[in-house]
Amino acid sequence: MNVSLVGGHPVLDFANTVAWRTDPTRRAERVTGATAWARWAAAAGLLTSRESAELLEASATAEREETERQLAALQRLRALIWPVLDCLVDGEPPPPRQWDELRRSILLARQNAELPPAFPLRWQPGTCRLTDVGHALALHTEMLLSGPSLARVRRCDGSGCGWFFLDRSRSGTRRWCSSGDCGNRDRARRHYARTRQTH
Repeated sequence: MNVSLVGGHPVLDFANTVAWRTDPTRRAERVTGATAWARWAAAAGLLTSRESAELLEASATAEREETERQLAALQRLRALIWPVLDCLVDGEPPPPRQWDELRRSILLARQNAELPPAFPLRWQPGTCRLTDVGHALALHTEMLLSGPSLARVRRCDGSGCGWFFLDRSRSGTRRWCSSGDCGNRDRARRHYARTRQTH
């Protein structure tokens, strides 16, 4: 699995697990199957290496129908997060239907999480199922949308990209998911356009 983690936050990296999200002709899943998702969760910091290995072992013995259901639930959560983040970046209110479903996902995640007697208070989801990864992402979504990083969420300016990231630049003017990827493509496009104008 070779997935770029450019979002700067687990929820944004989760949203970015589809390449070329806003271009239907190039759109592609970058994380497929239970094994890939368990490894992605570790890479994104949602699970430790040991927890990821235990999840892989549990997934290997789970019924196929149950695994497919849990994978579909992850994809559904991601599909709810996309329009909410798009509206955030565009300065619009979140779409009511997706917002309500996301709210219910957050409530369900809380119901299935522990709240250890320690400070700061923090919900602790399980780690042994793909469903638990979804619960962790729902809780991280709540923290992102209510925390100080909210104003730094951006969407890549690259044509068809649609990836999200936290703009931690001093000027607050970062435009690309990666200057070496979408940024380079844009610079090459502008250079080509200038070259054509001079001939």
